[in-house]
Amino acid sequence: MKKLMKFILAAVAAFGIFALASQPANAATNKDGKNKVLIVYFSRTKEVYNGPLKVGNTKRIADDIQKRTGGTEYEIVPKKPYPNSYNKTTQVARREQQNNARPAIKNKLPNVKKYSTVFIGSPIWWSQYPMIIRTFMDKEPALNSSSKTIIPFTTAEGSGLGNTASTIKKAFPKAKTQKGFTVRGSQAASAQGKVNRWLKSLGY
Repeated sequence: MKKLMKFILAAVAAFGIFALASQPANAATNKDGKNKVLIVYFSRTKEVYNGPLKVGNTKRIADDIQKRTGGTEYEIVPKKPYPNSYNKTTQVARREQQNNARPAIKNKLPNVKKYSTVFIGSPIWWSQYPMIIRTFMDKEPALNSSSKTIIPFTTAEGSGLGNTASTIKKAFPKAKTQKGFTVRGSQAASAQGKVNRWLKSLGY
């Protein structure tokens, strides 16, 4: 019986070592056990293209990323809410771009220094990130570091990733930028498989 127990314990230990060794290079925790993936997103539910929705399209993708990576989510909440009307929101978005505006963020910003990989997601407005994403970027200079990896993700009905990659590279030239993900907002609710395949290609 003692020999059998020793054999079982040895097998369990060996399996544990194998499991640790087989984790992907981009595993979501540091050696000290702290989470190192941050998922930043801005999402809407009222009067979106295929709305109103219970869960915003971009939030659905953020949740899918979280499930795969074990990362920490941070939702950007505007201090001044955008209009409920879809058409009025597009007008506001256009003015913000033309004025190079930086809409205020209501909630406390995350401590990005704790994370090595940051996903940044939103709907695409007029072929680019909403300007409130630029507010976040301006307030997070610590992301401009060779130790940081930044990955865009978007929901859109025709603009894809827009110019998100070039926006990130311009804001944070020292950081590494990896291949982004985009999906039509109307398909976000059933995109988990596509998200997983994309993340797998990145090492998750």
